[in-house]
Amino acid sequence: MSAIERPLSGHDLVFRLEEQAAELLASDACMRAGRSARALLREGPLRVTLVAVAPAGGIAAHHAEGPIAVQGIAGEIVFRVDDGREHRLGRGDLLTLAAGVRHAVESRAGGAFLLTTVAPGAHV
Repeated sequence: MSAIERPLSGHDLVFRLEEQAAELLASDACMRAGRSARALLREGPLRVTLVAVAPAGGIAAHHAEGPIAVQGIAGEIVFRVDDGREHRLGRGDLLTLAAGVRHAVESRAGGAFLLTTVAPGAHV
């Protein structure tokens, strides 16, 4: 379901994360680009995004202006942070990164994670 067909904010929203992750991982877009994402919530400064990484796919090194939280939903995802550390996340694992920490993402067999961000200096 596209963002046009679903709300991105509201009083109460329910998401079936495993089902949506499976859809993203199986999508042509994910296979072509090595990754795909679906915005689930945009409420003021709060953003929640479901991200799928195809087998042997990844996301190049980057950083977020504010802190982030990443929760494993399916498969295994590897986060490499700028100091050389590597964090392997499986289903149910949670990783937090401080604002400005450079990181890259990859997955050998494919996986999905929930990304939560808050704009820096914002109050939710």
